[in-house]
Formats: sequence, structure tokens, C-alpha cells
Amino acid sequence: MSDIRSDAGGSGAAPRTTALDAVHRALGATMTDFAGWDMPLRYGSERDEHLAVRSRAGLFDLSHMGEITVRGPQAAEVLDYALVGNLSRLAVGRARYTMLCDASGGILDDLIVYRTGEATYMVVANASNAQTVLDALRERAAGFDAEVCDDRDAYALIAVQGPEAAGILKGLTDADLDGLKYYAGLPGTVAGREALIARTGYTGEDGFELFVSPDDAVAVWEAVTEAGRPAGLVPCGLSCRDTLRLEAGMPLYGHELTTRTTPFDAGMGRIVKFEKTANDGAFVGREPLEKAAAQAEKAPPRKLVGLIAQGRRVPRAGYTVVSAADGSVIGEVTSGAPSPTLGKPIAIAYVDPAFAGPGTEGVAVDIRGTHEPYEVVALPFYKRQR
Repeated sequence: MSDIRSDAGGSGAAPRTTALDAVHRALGATMTDFAGWDMPLRYGSERDEHLAVRSRAGLFDLSHMGEITVRGPQAAEVLDYALVGNLSRLAVGRARYTMLCDASGGILDDLIVYRTGEATYMVVANASNAQTVLDALRERAAGFDAEVCDDRDAYALIAVQGPEAAGILKGLTDADLDGLKYYAGLPGTVAGREALIARTGYTGEDGFELFVSPDDAVAVWEAVTEAGRPAGLVPCGLSCRDTLRLEAGMPLYGHELTTRTTPFDAGMGRIVKFEKTANDGAFVGREPLEKAAAQAEKAPPRKLVGLIAQGRRVPRAGYTVVSAADGSVIGEVTSGAPSPTLGKPIAIAYVDPAFAGPGTEGVAVDIRGTHEPYEVVALPFYKRQR
């Protein structure tokens, strides 16, 4: 749910700015056009920002994400039909990671859905896919007693991530953070401003995402910055967010997830709920996803794995994975970067199942004509201590 999950690049128009734009510039951030938004890439060293989140806390502006509200007597039925998850079973105050698929089972976007009321849900889409998600939900809501509302301008989204996140926020909120479970959200105040406080994130660390009014974004950012200063909190850009999610084995739309992949291809078939009963069990993409599930169980054409470099050269998306024995192509890298936590380059790749077992030898990545040796590992690369 979950940020730099979308491919960069806008429509050619001037990028939009968030309510925190002036703050980022005052902090000396390097800005980039990301999915049509002018966003902070880094403030200083992306490695230092990454390690701050792993050891202390980082503060992110994620206001480019797309919030869509679905409300009405049949809001649950709309989402059960439109998405692969069983959202009617989601309790009020809880959140769920799910996907929007097309009629052939291809992934249009990965989403986090919050049930904010008995008949109200907030769907959070990736920035570059928000209009696609909005259009699909409106089309799929036809005939149901529910409305789909574009609330992208109603929210700024600020994330506090890292082991010190809860301690930093406790003095700023009236919410019971100790009682707030992972993938749950509740209304409260932060620095005296109304917020939806969610225990979600895209870094592999404990943390919170704060949905606030754009008018309150600067005040909340500054209050969190001040409260976090003794704990070593630092502002963080999208660059370190990408390396954090990569270490945590979290997929990125446009890389691990595309319209050419199903949830089963990505090893995430568990989020597809064939057992849901709303709409007589019907949902968009059901039949091809059933076929994908059967294929994944019997003979998957490829599997998603982690790769750790034995050398120092960094793999990038699109690089070919080969057999070291004969140079034959056995897969493709979808994401790659230096890992500040492991101290080595890492990658996620789709590979032939014969080479997917952890510890498989004889796997290499073709980096500009040189076959660099890599170790196959199970995802994630990093898992926080609880």
C-alpha cells in the first residue's frame, strides 16, 4: 500500500506539487517529476536516509498517492466485485492489501483499502494509476447502490517509518497507538489536526501513515519533525523508499506487477479470494485467475525470487538472468539496487522454476555483457525484529 511503487513520468504537463512543496525546497531536497508530481527524491545521502529508517525513523511526503472513497449501502459488494479481495469481510477500522485486475487477470494496480465506516471505504491507489483505478471502480460500480468519489485533492499523506515511529507520535496524538494493530487505521488528531492514522507502510519497518487535510500538512510535518529530532528522525525521499521496499521484498507496480502478470505470477495468489460470496462469488477476472491458480500449483512458467550479488556490480530492471553454465536466458530482473542494509547489490527477478530454489548455484545476471554471479534467496531480503 504502497510512494515509489509506480513508474515515474507524467503526461508532459507541468508536474503537480504537494502541500509540502515549499518545505521540501527549504530543506534542499533534490526534486523529480514522478508520476506527474514534483516529489523529493532525496534530501542528502539516500543511504543515510535509508539507514535512518532502519535504525531510527524517517519522514516521508506521500501526498501523490490517490485516495478514492467508495460509499453507500452496497459499497462492500462493489469492492468485492471490482477487486480480488474479500472486502465485505474487512472490519471497520482495518485495512487490506489487494489488487485491481483486468478481465484477463492482469494487474492494473495494487492497492490498500481501508474500511472507515460500515458503508464507507477508502481505496489508496498508486499515483500513476489513480485515474485508471478511479475509472475502473466507477465502471464496475454501475448497477450497485454506491458512489465512487475522487478524493485525491482532499488529503495530504505523511508517513513516519522506523523503530522510533511510535515513540515519536505518541506525544502528538490522542490515538491509542499501542492498541493500533498492523494494517489498521483510526480517526484521531496529530498535533491538534484531524487525521486518519494508519499503521501501514512500504518500508519493512513499523510505522504510520497520516492522512490529513492539505491545509494541515505543513503543521503536522513540522510537529513530527520537532518531536522526532531527539530520536534522530530525518526527512526521506522516494529514492530510499525504493531501496527500503526492495529489501523488504515488496513489489513495485510497473516492475514486479504489470498487466502482463497475475497475482499468482507474482507469488501473491493468497490475496485472491475465490471463496467470497458477495455477488454470487463473481468478480472481474475470476475465470482467468482460477486458471492462473491451477497453473501456479502445477507448473508455473516462472517464479519471483531474490538475488544477492557475489560481486559489486548493480543489476537494474530489464537485465537478463542467465545460466552461468551455458549463458542461456533463464529470467529477467524486475528491480535492483545496492542494499544499504546488506552491503551488497540485490535484485528481484522472475526466473525459470528450475533455478528458483534458494541456494541454487550457477545463476548470473548479464550486466553489460559480463555474467556476474548471484545467489538465489527467498524473499524478503530483510525482515525486521518484532
